[in-house]
Order: sequence, then structure tokens, then C-alpha cells
Amino acid sequence: MQKRTVHDIDVNLKTVLVRVDFNVEMYDGGIADDSRIKASIPTIKYLQEHNAKVVLCSHLGRPGGKVVESLRMKPIATHLATLLDQDVIYVDDIDIDDINAKVRLMDPGDVLMLENLRFNTGEESNDPDFCKAIGSLADVFVQDGFGVSHRAHASTEGITRFLPSVAGLLVDKEIDILTQLTESPENPLVLILGGAKISDKIGVIENFLDKVDTLLIGGGMAGTFLKAQGFDIGNSMVEDDKLPLAATLMSKASQNGIKLIIPKDVVVAKFFGPDAERLTVDIDNIPSEWYIMDIGHKTLDMFKSEVSTAKTVLWNGPMGVFEFKHFSKGTVELAATLGSLKGVTTVLGGGSTAEAVDSLGIADRITHVSTGGGATLEFLEGKELPGIMALLDK
Repeated sequence: MQKRTVHDIDVNLKTVLVRVDFNVEMYDGGIADDSRIKASIPTIKYLQEHNAKVVLCSHLGRPGGKVVESLRMKPIATHLATLLDQDVIYVDDIDIDDINAKVRLMDPGDVLMLENLRFNTGEESNDPDFCKAIGSLADVFVQDGFGVSHRAHASTEGITRFLPSVAGLLVDKEIDILTQLTESPENPLVLILGGAKISDKIGVIENFLDKVDTLLIGGGMAGTFLKAQGFDIGNSMVEDDKLPLAATLMSKASQNGIKLIIPKDVVVAKFFGPDAERLTVDIDNIPSEWYIMDIGHKTLDMFKSEVSTAKTVLWNGPMGVFEFKHFSKGTVELAATLGSLKGVTTVLGGGSTAEAVDSLGIADRITHVSTGGGATLEFLEGKELPGIMALLDK
């Protein structure tokens, strides 16, 4: 997929509208994780260095088309100003005429942050009038919000009908790395899948069945695979309607010569909670009414061994309930192992997996940590993302 980028368009003395994904986790008015903000700074600085007026737009949370005070962009604009070491103009107004007046007063290199796009119902409905209105703010549109590129919203897809539209540096990097993974990965390729549901990962598994050498299954979704093999999994989460699918996927993997490994032992808890009584048991000895909360040490050792022989590792989804300290070992130690590998391309598929790596402080030792959650999954499934497809081709 070859899309034009900020390198392929003249932005000198132009006003550039940049769609970023600053939908960050907040707490008490503060920012819990600013990795998404930092990810777009190279694009912002590139535009500044090329004498552009930079107008940033994003959403935050789900305000449902109305103003929600706790979801204003002001804390993010303030934090961005610290990261850029310069003032960031914040507009708490959603009136386009007022915003246009402020944009006209900007100097080249200035940065302006618009208010939460989803305060306007036209954003999620991709309303043509709203698309035209936000398009009137700029000369060029830059898509740098990979995490929202799978949505056909006004600021991701509709805007491209009104402005020449190109990829930012972050989106260009995401496209490049994920395309290489899906089209020409260096083998052996190990795919690690976790998280709650097999239904969330079906498309990824099916798209990689002709590319992957080893498939490792952990997290809540492992329960469905275990039950499909006839194991009693206690009160653990299971998608009963996906049991035939799990059996089919295991059969296809075997037919394709893929090594598919599910847990041999698990950490179980008497109830679902951070301080629950816990045991590590083999999968044929899970107590009735207990819950699978993490992979066990034997499984973890197997997973570590498999990734150590890989040339490429793709990981999406935690190995257990890593938010609870007592059930985080599988996710934490596997992440640490990936961070220690040399000469291996390691790619993490965003979401909870990225949170785990960020919390360990080893993101800089991973080849690429995707900023997308659903967008990354859809890309890896082979789907076209509206916010990417609408950009100008090379």
C-alpha cells in the first residue's frame, strides 16, 4: 500500500489540519498514558520546521454529540505544550467561524488544538456539512491518527473529499511495518494471541494461517480452545458458540504444518479478583468453579522458547488478567523476553499489550508498538481502513 505522506506535499506557509489520536486514558483531569500524544510529535515538528500552521483535531471518550466538561481537550493541549516546549493554542469553542478567526491569527509554526470533535454529532455520522466545515480551516489534511483510521468519520474519511490528504509520519510507519508483516514477514514467524475472546481474533488467525510458523494462544480466549479439546475449565470465560470454530482452526493449523500451542498449565483463582486465592495447575486439573487468570510457568517457558527461535514475532492480547498483580506474570515475563531478543523483529498490536509493555518501560526495546487497537486488528485481518484508503496514492 503506497500512500502519499507529508514528505510528498508542499506545506510551506500552509495551514495543515492534522487528525491525531489523542484519545488517551485520563484520571482526575490528568493524563495516565501520553504515549499516543508522543507518537505524533514527529509529524507536528516536521510541519513546524516546514513553516506550516498546525491545527490538531482529535476526539476524547464518547460524549455522544454533546459537550461533556470532563472530556474537553484542554488538559491534553496543556500537556502537549510541555512536550513541545511552546504554547499550544486551545480552542474551547466548536463554532467554525470563531475557529477560523483564530486560525487566521496564527503564525507559521504555531500549534492549535481544537475542541473534542465528538462534541459535534457530525463527526461520527460523517456528516458532509461538518466535513466541509472542518475542511474550511486548512489547505492540507494530514492523517496521523492510526488508531481511528478504521472509522469512516468526518475527520478520518469525509474530510478527504474537501482537502488534499496525506499520511503523517506515524501513520506512514504503521502502514509500512504492518504491511510487511501481512505480505512478506521474515520467517520463522511466531504469532502470539491473547485477550478475552477468540471472536476478536478470528480474522487475524485466518489471515495468517498461510504465513505463520507457530501460533501461541493465551489469555481468556485459551479457555475456548481448551474446552474444544474436552478439558473442564471450571467457571472460566468461554465462547460456547465458537467451540466448533476453535476446533476447526486447530485442524487447519495442523493441516498447514503450523505449530499451535495452547496452555499446558494455568494460574486459577477461586473468584475473579486481585486478591483471590490462587493455584497453578495443569489443564486437566482445573478445580470446579475456579477461574483461569493467567498462563502457568510451564506454558510461559514453552512460549519463551518458541519466540527465542523466531525472526519475527507479532503479539496481540495479554496472557492473563495482567491488571491484577498476582495474575500478570505471563504477560510481564513474555514482554520482557521479547524486549531482550536480538536480531528479531518484534511487533505489538496495541491495546492492552502496549499498556503492559509501557508499564515495564521496555517499549524502546520493541521494534514497533502499534498505536492502534481495533485499527491494528482490522489491518492484520486484511481489511481496508477507510481513513487510510481515502488518502492520496503515491
